[in-house]
Amino acid sequence: MRIHPLITKSEDLVPLVDRLSKQPFVAVDTEFMRENTYWPDLCLIQIASSEEAAAIDPKADLDLSPLLSLLVDNEDVLKVFHAGGQDLEIIHNLSSKVPHPLFDTQIAAMALGHGEQVGYSNLIESMLGHSIDKGARFTDWSRRPLDKRQIDYAIADVTHLATVFPKLLQRLKKTGRGGWLDEEMERLADPSSFAFPPEDAWKRLKLPSRNPQVLGRLKALAAWRETEARAKNIPRGRIVKDDTLGELTAHPPKSQEDLGNVRGLSAGWRTNDIGARLIAAINAAKPLEPDEMPDREPRRPGLTKEGALVADLLKLLLKIRAKEAGVAPRLIARSDDLEALAAGVRKDLRILQGWRFEEFGSDALDLVEGRLAFAIENGKLKMSRVVQEAAVA
Repeated sequence: MRIHPLITKSEDLVPLVDRLSKQPFVAVDTEFMRENTYWPDLCLIQIASSEEAAAIDPKADLDLSPLLSLLVDNEDVLKVFHAGGQDLEIIHNLSSKVPHPLFDTQIAAMALGHGEQVGYSNLIESMLGHSIDKGARFTDWSRRPLDKRQIDYAIADVTHLATVFPKLLQRLKKTGRGGWLDEEMERLADPSSFAFPPEDAWKRLKLPSRNPQVLGRLKALAAWRETEARAKNIPRGRIVKDDTLGELTAHPPKSQEDLGNVRGLSAGWRTNDIGARLIAAINAAKPLEPDEMPDREPRRPGLTKEGALVADLLKLLLKIRAKEAGVAPRLIARSDDLEALAAGVRKDLRILQGWRFEEFGSDALDLVEGRLAFAIENGKLKMSRVVQEAAVA
């Protein structure tokens, strides 16, 4: 595989993208920093086909639009990531789009029995038989210049990925599980997963009560904090921590002068501009509309003590079926799915649809509805079908 020097000029990027656009797939990775910023600080983009690989410096004076077009507009090239959630977020921030079509090797590895959320280095070691040099993993990628060792380390991520992907794909075809991943990949590629308007920020916070007036303040203050953090490009906790935001929501100060008495805020908030904007947000807050009120917890029917025991049996069944199929249990079902089934939910459950129903959901439903039972035979756990007795007229 040809490894290019670090690309820092548009005239070097364009021909690379032209060649990659003719390949069936590209492996993609990014290096970024976000400890001190709201937005991820993109520091390096690595990309590889089966023939060549390069690292691209987004901090250099070059135009990334040809590369972004390849990633989000070219439907003929499959984009391969490993645990690519944060990479996809960065690309969405730059382009307002998500790469498509998409393949995530971590999810594929789950379908092939490599465990839940298998790490990149573990996957490479398992499939290629050699370990990855981790010497540069704590690099401050925002610093320039990057030395050869750091660049080689970064490029290795995509060269290994470009080697592993065809092997994973071949195994998926042999097992017939390629179709299993379609739903997961489409979910990952959904742009709405990365569109996060400030007015929805309150939904990620612990709710202090169900009082519409209190929740209205929470919505207003969470949106205010999100807007401030984005404008200053600093983590939202650097504006106001969650605990302080909750205190302001539950016990709103009557004036800006009172902000000096709020734990977590400095005395300067009594007179500075950000304090004035905070008070303005509090004063402008309106009670939450009825159609915005969150569902009462739990959103799905609650579990009785017996239902909780059924959920435990479903978890046991999931472990058995996942082991038999050689699949990570989490790819098939999550705890909330099992608890919902045990509580009587049947509508819109993923485990009662498609391949999940065939591999697990059908038996899970039989277990819940009394058609499947566990028993101990010769010291071993067995499952058996329950014969339903005919009703006596």
